[in-house]
Amino acid sequence: MSAPDGSPVGTERSIGQLFASATTEMSALVHDEIALAKAQLRQDFKRGATSGGVFSVAGALLLFSLPMLNFALAYGIHTWSKWNLALCFLLSFAANVLIAGVLALIGLILAKKAKKSQGPQKVAASMKATAGVLQKAKPHPRPEPTALEDRSPAAIEAVARSIS
Repeated sequence: MSAPDGSPVGTERSIGQLFASATTEMSALVHDEIALAKAQLRQDFKRGATSGGVFSVAGALLLFSLPMLNFALAYGIHTWSKWNLALCFLLSFAANVLIAGVLALIGLILAKKAKKSQGPQKVAASMKATAGVLQKAKPHPRPEPTALEDRSPAAIEAVARSIS
């Protein structure tokens, strides 16, 4: 078994190796956070595009189908009920407005869902929390170096000679 940096478990790693390992893991964390933000933005964009498409269909239905649908529906109502032709045209127009209103309501519901998701805000909060934890992290306490027990002048001189 080995550590993430490839060194065998149980061996002491140098500070450089520890720093390299921490840097690699931090880089991977940042890349994962960015990938999450992109995925959430894609999902929000799809929701927004869908609601925009539904609004467009509602507008196109109201605009382009009104003349044909109004004539067909008005003459159909007139044939069936023998009511005044003007009233039949008003009823056909009201039916088209009702259908367009239902489609617009569906588009509004989808737009609210896209606005409410707040994907990027969640990722930003997560990244701030990660940065806060890393800023407050303290290194593990290190054992104090052992003091020279033999402080005789001969011992100090021997150490001084070995250093020079």
